[in-house]
Amino acid sequence: MTVGRMKIGQVGTGHAHAAGKMATLRKLSHRFEVVGIVEPSIERQEAHADEDAYRGLRWMEEEELLETPGVQIVAVETTVDELVPTAARCIQAGVHVHLDKAPGESFAAFRDLLCEASRNNLVVQLGYMYRYNPAFQFLFRAVSEGWIGDIFEVHGVISKVADETLRRELRDCRGGSMFELGCHLVDPLVTILGKPERVIPLVKKTRPERDDLADNMLAVFQFARATATLRSTLVEVDGAQRRQFVVCGDRGTVEIRPHEPPGVRLTLAEPCAEFRAGSQSVRLPRMPGRYDDQLLDLARVVNGEKENEYPAPHDLLVHESLLRACALPIS
Repeated sequence: MTVGRMKIGQVGTGHAHAAGKMATLRKLSHRFEVVGIVEPSIERQEAHADEDAYRGLRWMEEEELLETPGVQIVAVETTVDELVPTAARCIQAGVHVHLDKAPGESFAAFRDLLCEASRNNLVVQLGYMYRYNPAFQFLFRAVSEGWIGDIFEVHGVISKVADETLRRELRDCRGGSMFELGCHLVDPLVTILGKPERVIPLVKKTRPERDDLADNMLAVFQFARATATLRSTLVEVDGAQRRQFVVCGDRGTVEIRPHEPPGVRLTLAEPCAEFRAGSQSVRLPRMPGRYDDQLLDLARVVNGEKENEYPAPHDLLVHESLLRACALPIS
């Protein structure tokens, strides 16, 4: 096992997280050597070339990137419809992949991608950023160590206002706001409760006279002893401030609000670890950046320094649950 800089490139600038991922990779120069950026669309390339995240990088063809000597990882940051096909070409070329969310509307295509990666001992890391958010890390600890007892209720909200440009970009996204945003909450829900017995999607469109975007969505998840509701809209003013994920157990509650910068309120029936009984705010470790810990974790997994905490079965279950929450077929 060798610890050092890893050669990495990025395909695509069309994803909402693309510039942030590249900026983070360049910041983490002690661990990553960015060899280049691929953007097949000349229009997008020209639009982004002078942005800080991309300035000074070498613009390449995809084949050139995949054939660059020593390249180990490719970050796939295309538009959503191109994520899985692009990642499949990277896997075929023998490189590990960071694949942004959500991995397409086809469950079968995503399953096949993960199976091919597994056969070739390659890592596919999904871009669900809350896995590495200190507030959600605290939640996972509280649940795994039994502080809040048996979970009976989860309530999540993740919303924002989509301007007309974004609404046009999302018009062909059949999964609407739940696919675009709600995916970030389906992931921690599955992490703490596993496979839902049933998912009931409720889909609303606030502007049917103007577009066909499902911009107001709610999904109810049924588990053996718990129910969960996840809500996601694209019309809530300053919605980021009301983003929340509340987990209630018979011995306590963890309330995350907002998600970024993360805040946590913990309520306990009895003292646990370093926390007293009753309600209290939790001091969290400083968050270095939205994607820092995520990408550093990828480097450690690829380099054999640790096991992957989110293997393929988890990611497949998350995607199946997400598609059901979006009223999309599992196909």
